[in-house]
Amino acid sequence: MSDIPAPEAVDPIVLPGATPDRLTDRIAAIALRERAFLWWWIALIPSGALTITLFVAIIYLFYTGIGVWGVTWPGMWGFAILEYVWWIAIAAGGTFISALFYLMRVEWRAAINRIAETMTMFGIACAGLMPILHLGRPYLFYWLYPYPSTMQVWPQFRSPLLWDFVCIQVYLIASGLFWYLGMLPDLAGVRDRAQTRSKQVLYGILAMGFRGSGTQWRHFKRTYAVLAAVMAPMICSVHSVVGLDFAGANTVGWHSTQYPPFFIFGAFLSGFAMVLLLIVPLRRLMRLERFITGRYLDVMCRVLLTSSLFLGYSYMMDAFTTYYSADKAEITMYNARVWTIYSLAYWGKLFCNILVPQLFWFKRIRTSPVMIILICVTVIFGMWYERYELVVMSLFRPHLPSSWGDFSGTVWDYLTLFGTVGFFVFGILLTIRVIPVISMHEVRELMEKRQ
Repeated sequence: MSDIPAPEAVDPIVLPGATPDRLTDRIAAIALRERAFLWWWIALIPSGALTITLFVAIIYLFYTGIGVWGVTWPGMWGFAILEYVWWIAIAAGGTFISALFYLMRVEWRAAINRIAETMTMFGIACAGLMPILHLGRPYLFYWLYPYPSTMQVWPQFRSPLLWDFVCIQVYLIASGLFWYLGMLPDLAGVRDRAQTRSKQVLYGILAMGFRGSGTQWRHFKRTYAVLAAVMAPMICSVHSVVGLDFAGANTVGWHSTQYPPFFIFGAFLSGFAMVLLLIVPLRRLMRLERFITGRYLDVMCRVLLTSSLFLGYSYMMDAFTTYYSADKAEITMYNARVWTIYSLAYWGKLFCNILVPQLFWFKRIRTSPVMIILICVTVIFGMWYERYELVVMSLFRPHLPSSWGDFSGTVWDYLTLFGTVGFFVFGILLTIRVIPVISMHEVRELMEKRQ
């Protein structure tokens, strides 16, 4: 890959020569393309195979039970809850970019928010699957709904499991509405350029009669702004609830008031890393450099660096409060994190999440696609290490030494993990094949402002 042009050498938003008509024709042509790109098939086949692996692992889990996983007493959460927290944090990055930055009138989000929102949808799907599988009787997940059963047994409203269920459900519905609403003008544009009757009908149905009249644009912008105003605080509340799942338990290492903001900082870091990991190769493979310029990536790298510093502060406060409290159980658990068999996860998270992102202080690194991809992959691994240390270590070092134990994932744990990764990539590949990969109407507005 060639180096990205320096931000000072190009327009901050779009390269010279890019016009609204050229943008619309280019993005619509990708969605209407008769044959998919070769690279698309090369990526689709292994991700599809991993998706099938996930279904096989789930079927085997239903048949055998969660005993096929490595969960044992006292650590009954294992990979399932670990992956739930990991995926829900990744999904948050898209919402931060699409909703929060929209309210802040950040211009550089315009060309990447569609990819970010698509990432959010499939990240939520992967996250929501994990608690259901972990129930033991996943076919009874609807018991979490507050409905009066024949025995008048209501859900335990003080249970973090119910909090998670409500948060994921509301988050998925709101994210889906926000994602789909933002596509209506672009789907209408693809419909108007479709050459075959079948695609005209398909995109006509998806566009829901949007014709671009003044009244429709006025209602669209107001509704979109309201949804953005709802989504921005919702994403903070969702991760605060995820943090309260841990902080609300009287478990060694978890019972801390810093967990809600700590989880928000982690969501910033992992979400931005995944967005960068998607847009860097896609802009090159789909030839979108004229619209997703180096300025986008430069700013995103700076935001990721800032998120890393926030998370580093949280790590520092976690260590400080542990030793300052003089609680023997807390200190013993923390020492076990640092120096025992789990030390790889502890030092791995510090290296991947704090040390490696500091390379983004250098402009040469921020303008190198290869380095951006490598650093983002490292951060994603680092966030998984953090979740592993967080979920596994505290549960296996409770207050009573007689209850201590060790944990190791089984082959079915790892097949489920890799299967969700395959499902995530598979879903994104299918989606970008049929929808406009860039929010055309937002980028057009930016171009018109700069004329």
